[in-house]
Amino acid sequence: MKKGGRYDVSDLPEAQFEAGSNDQVLKNLRGVKSAEEMDDVETVALEKTMLELIDLYDEQHRFTAADIHAMHKRRLGEIYEWAGEYRQVNLSKGEFPFAAAARVPPLMDQYERKVLAKHTPCNHTDRRGIVSALAETHVELVLIHPFRDGNGRIARVLSSLMALQADLPLPDFSVLAEERKQDYFAAIQSGLDSNYGPMEELFTAIIERSVA
Repeated sequence: MKKGGRYDVSDLPEAQFEAGSNDQVLKNLRGVKSAEEMDDVETVALEKTMLELIDLYDEQHRFTAADIHAMHKRRLGEIYEWAGEYRQVNLSKGEFPFAAAARVPPLMDQYERKVLAKHTPCNHTDRRGIVSALAETHVELVLIHPFRDGNGRIARVLSSLMALQADLPLPDFSVLAEERKQDYFAAIQSGLDSNYGPMEELFTAIIERSVA
């Protein structure tokens, strides 16, 4: 977006980069300038948050949009000023645009009513039902992309908590970071047509690796 234009958002904290980071690291409360260091900082925060959330939510909890806010705030609140707040900037990955920022609040309300209320608590007893629930909730949250950063990991946090509700071990998402990375991006895009089959296939592989 053109700086200084009518819709300029460059003054928003979430639109700014850390000085000296060569526009590689978002402005943060730690003053971290290296992308590699920030990845380590966020990974540690994720591990800590996951342990806290496991104790916070039980197998009968029905997740809400407010819970998604709280998860993001808990994970990144000590790193970014805007943690837990819906983004005000439009985002895309390559040529693939996520939901427009102005649409995020109503889309998250709809996500709570039509997806979270439908699939949580995730108490399915059959593997097919579990996989279907995980795939739809994951894809739809990533497509909305409610936050400036950390959306994929928050979606994985939610998937992990739902898996625990279904009496499964924590999902091993390493398959997505390895040979199935491009398949994952394609599965997200398939969700634009409410086609969750590709993501169901990936979650089947994730669960199989997790229980092995």
